[in-house]
Amino acid sequence: MNAGRLVEKTFGIVLILIIVIAGFGQAVLQLWNWLMPTIFGLPAISFWQAVGLLGLSWILFGGLRGFGFHNVRMRRQSNDRLLRMTSEERESLRKSLGASCRKSVSADEATTDAAHASS
Repeated sequence: MNAGRLVEKTFGIVLILIIVIAGFGQAVLQLWNWLMPTIFGLPAISFWQAVGLLGLSWILFGGLRGFGFHNVRMRRQSNDRLLRMTSEERESLRKSLGASCRKSVSADEATTDAAHASS
C-alpha cells in the first residue's frame, strides 16, 4: 500500500468517525432537550454536553461491545472451552446452570459432541 492510499484511507476513516459522532451527538441532544426538561424538569444541554454524555454512556454501559468487537472474541473463547470439556465437565456445567438453561446447554453439547466425532 503506497503512502497516498494510506493517507486517503485514514482521512476517510476519520471523516466517517466525525460524521458518526456528530450524528449520534445530535440525536442525544434532540432527545434530551425534547424529553428531559418536560418529564424531569432538567435543563437543556448543548451539543458538546450531548457528545460528552454519549461518550460517558459508551464507557459505562459497554464501550464498543455493541459494534461487535467484544462479542466475537468471547464467543470464540466459549466455544473453544466447550470443545475442550470432557463429558463429566459438561455434566457439571449443566448442573450448575440449572433447569432454566438446560435446553440451550443440551444443544451446545450436541454441537460439541458432533465436532468431537468428526475430529
